[in-house]
Amino acid sequence: MKKVYKNAEQAIFDVEDNSTIMLGGFGLCGIPENLISALVKRGTRGLTCISNNAGVDDFGIGLLLKTKQVRKMISSYVGENAEFERQLLNNELEVELIPQGTLAERCRAAGAGIPAFYTPSGVGTEIAQNKEKRIFDGKTFILETAFKSDFAFIKAWKGDTLGNLVYKGTARNFNPMMATAGKITIVEVEHLVEVGELDPNEIHTPNIYVNRIFEGQNYEKRIEKITTQ
Repeated sequence: MKKVYKNAEQAIFDVEDNSTIMLGGFGLCGIPENLISALVKRGTRGLTCISNNAGVDDFGIGLLLKTKQVRKMISSYVGENAEFERQLLNNELEVELIPQGTLAERCRAAGAGIPAFYTPSGVGTEIAQNKEKRIFDGKTFILETAFKSDFAFIKAWKGDTLGNLVYKGTARNFNPMMATAGKITIVEVEHLVEVGELDPNEIHTPNIYVNRIFEGQNYEKRIEKITTQ
């Protein structure tokens, strides 16, 4: 089965309107930049995006929000994007805010084949509305379901032609969990190497989860906030 593609444009050939996509990253770190840019160019609309955050106005998912290609945003933190705020306040965007740990676990559960789980996060808040509640050892929990996504867009540091992946530093973040959870996982890497060049003991995501992979280009690697003193 062919996994290696020339570029992002070729790798997303079947991403259609109204798709649900998981996007790895945390803040501006570990963002699948090439895939997002290709999606903007493709013009795919009505997207549901699952991501820890909504990027910034001119980078990451913010580019898809700017072109109004996103119908629904499922996120944990969205405070750095003015366009997101404008669309939300003007009822132009459907938004589901989720505690960060719950978002991570809904990704992990999807990859593990677990349909739902109980968590205390969100009990007593709007998050718990219309959700099943149960008491365990005197403590209230709510039922959360695993995500369902058509695609997972993943950014890794290195990958081989079979799809084994290595992440670097904090760019690891949500990428490994989301890589296991998409029906089709598409990966961009900074360095694409031949099989056997990666140390088996250092592989974070095994190739069984990866459907497509390509070597990306022109990574910005932005810093969200710079502290000088």
